[in-house]
Amino acid sequence: MTTDVIVLNGGSSSGKSGIVRYLQEVLPGPWLAFGVDSFVAALPAKLRDSDSGITFTADGGVSVGAEFRALDAAWTEGIAAMARAGARIIVDEVFLGGPASRQRWEKALSGLAVLWVGVRCDGEVAAGREIARGDRIRGMAASQARIVHEGLSYDVEVDTTHTESLECARVIAARATRSPSPQP
Repeated sequence: MTTDVIVLNGGSSSGKSGIVRYLQEVLPGPWLAFGVDSFVAALPAKLRDSDSGITFTADGGVSVGAEFRALDAAWTEGIAAMARAGARIIVDEVFLGGPASRQRWEKALSGLAVLWVGVRCDGEVAAGREIARGDRIRGMAASQARIVHEGLSYDVEVDTTHTESLECARVIAARATRSPSPQP
């Protein structure tokens, strides 16, 4: 059995996007990449800064409403459907809800071979990246560095604090080409 889906979970500015780009280069065959940032960008403007959509607080906190949750469920199921149709998928996620966030993906990806990856980065390093990027709410990276991993276990973990994205991608790719466990 080969890996159908790779799910990367890590806080904002932890280095997931860079790892995803390198994974697409080092993994055999084509892999499609989807991330929570592209999902949020695809939302209609009226759902940004809306109680029913998604809001970002001044300290980097995130809250979501009912319409966001409904669209997110459809997005998750859509990605799972593409994997079931034969596309190999890399997902760049931020599990702000801890195990509950992962469970929604586990449900959608049931029956597929999924590699769960934890992308860690020291909060201070991530905060520095956040400032350098200039497109994030300050405080988001530091506040998410630990909480997105609480209560979760992974098939493989990488830490981008001192390791380059390419090396992290190679570690993940080596594990992805071995037989992962199918989801129940």
